Amino acid sequence: MSDEAGETDIFADHEVVKRLGRWTIARDFAIRAPHSTVVMDLRSPEIPDGVVTARVDLHRATLELLVADDTQIDQTRIIWMGRGRVTDAAGQRRGRRIVLAGSSADSEVRVKRGGVAILAAMVTREFIEDAKTAHRAGGSTTVDDPTRDPNATWRQPE
Repeated sequence: MSDEAGETDIFADHEVVKRLGRWTIARDFAIRAPHSTVVMDLRSPEIPDGVVTARVDLHRATLELLVADDTQIDQTRIIWMGRGRVTDAAGQRRGRRIVLAGSSADSEVRVKRGGVAILAAMVTREFIEDAKTAHRAGGSTTVDDPTRDPNATWRQPE
């Protein structure tokens, strides 16, 4: 986990980079991704309250944001060059605000909320490793649901 509350840099060059679960406490991000896919989980309760800012520099890339159901996405500060868009099936909400700023050339930002965000996190290698670690330690997984206490023990329903 990134222990610094400053700006977190994410760089991906022709690769897939995933930041899932409880991976940061920062609210400011700089994402550079030429010909790449970046998956960012912003559902963690360890991210302080307030506006989350993501400065993007995307070129033929995909940025996937895993967010809570009530998150508001502000995309008005992105400069679009060529084709590109923000896909968000739920539309505007009134919860935490995420501001996207910067440039995007032939790229897409996909917003995944709630159950779709959980499923997107569960179909990753990171979730499998988290499940193995949680099983060995007798705790719970946090990649699929970062709001869950990692030290809580799982109990069989009666």
